[in-house]
Amino acid sequence: MLSAFLQRPLSWWDLVDIAVVAVAIYQMLVLIRGTRAVQMAIGSAVLVGLFYGSRWGHLDTINWIIRNMVGYVVFAAIVLFQADIRRGLAHLGRAPFFRYFAKATAEDETLEEVVVTAGMLASQRIGAIIVLERQIGLRTYIESGIPLDAVLTYDLLLSIFQTVSPLHDGAVVVQDDRIAAAACFLPLTVNPALSRELGSRHRAAIGISEETDAVAVVVSEERGRVSLVCQGEIEPADDPDRLRARLRALMADRAPAHRRRQLSYAEQA
Repeated sequence: MLSAFLQRPLSWWDLVDIAVVAVAIYQMLVLIRGTRAVQMAIGSAVLVGLFYGSRWGHLDTINWIIRNMVGYVVFAAIVLFQADIRRGLAHLGRAPFFRYFAKATAEDETLEEVVVTAGMLASQRIGAIIVLERQIGLRTYIESGIPLDAVLTYDLLLSIFQTVSPLHDGAVVVQDDRIAAAACFLPLTVNPALSRELGSRHRAAIGISEETDAVAVVVSEERGRVSLVCQGEIEPADDPDRLRARLRALMADRAPAHRRRQLSYAEQA
């Protein structure tokens, strides 16, 4: 079979076929990295080696055992690693190709969760700062906090900013409609023209908006007011409809995720 393949002229479709297989293998290795499936893959490789080794060495008993246990191993792997399989399928569903179709809906849901959370925190006089990444990557500030990489939900945001939570003191950074990290440290603005009444939370929001194009939603603990910060400017946003409309307008020009990562890595260099 190999000799017949080598004798056949190589076409563009063969190159595409090889590239697809290579990408599939790479993605599979990325998915199982750091999971129990790595040990499963090593064990499978050992079984494959024993199978061909037993055929080459005429070890008929070992060869017969391996041939008869392969079917059971497959079903056992599905049962034992069902959580990893679900995670892999979910990762595949979040691929950029599929994300393109659900992008608008996901963004609206994300912004709605932020708006509802800000209103609830303001009513309870709980301070908070939520930073939404746009075109310039926020990798530096994400690494300063506690990584989460969690789906952005109202319940999770509310839990993070509760005063009894160890993550409440700091900022939440939102990246690709997910909570990238919490308890992040942000740079404080040094603008002398700002009012002395602004606390460290508002100054941090202004500082991050001066150094990047990120948008920050700030909830004042003292006054129970919601503010929106962008490009070093702070504006009141107590009205949920106004806050929702402003966030939609500001987040509409976000760059694709891979472009933001490139910008972030360039800043680190």
